[in-house]
Amino acid sequence: MPPAFTFRPMTAADLPLIRQWLGEAHVREWWGDPDEQFALVSGDLIEPAMHQFIVLAGGKPFGYLQCYRLTAWNTGFGPQPEGTRGIDQFIGEGDMIARGHGSAFIRAFVDEQLRRGLPRVVTDPDPLNARAIRAYEKAGFVRDRMVETPDGPALLMVREA
Repeated sequence: MPPAFTFRPMTAADLPLIRQWLGEAHVREWWGDPDEQFALVSGDLIEPAMHQFIVLAGGKPFGYLQCYRLTAWNTGFGPQPEGTRGIDQFIGEGDMIARGHGSAFIRAFVDEQLRRGLPRVVTDPDPLNARAIRAYEKAGFVRDRMVETPDGPALLMVREA
């Protein structure tokens, strides 16, 4: 049976853990330069359109998830229903990768957001990141189309209410 996932709002006290995770090879591969990403993630703590969470499994922190108002960061996604949110995430703990946790916690989080009335949740993985695309598909997302973002081409994936 998979562990129970909880999503604790991230605080400044979590920044050392975030810095550590961003330095892990499996995170750097897709998130890029750890110092640049740390500046962005830590700066978003005061951004009202961004909600950041530490993901826990059985009470143990193992990942990061951000959920943002799409209107604040709509970078090439095209028109979306009012209230659409975007998500990005990573698993920081290497021993939690390739065990089904990614798709499971993404599904749990997005299910709750849709239950609360969001019309749609989108994400935009790198089209070469097959592991992330599989995880999002297992979490109920469908491939929409290729989009151009400030970080380069991305695969827009959508989960409807």
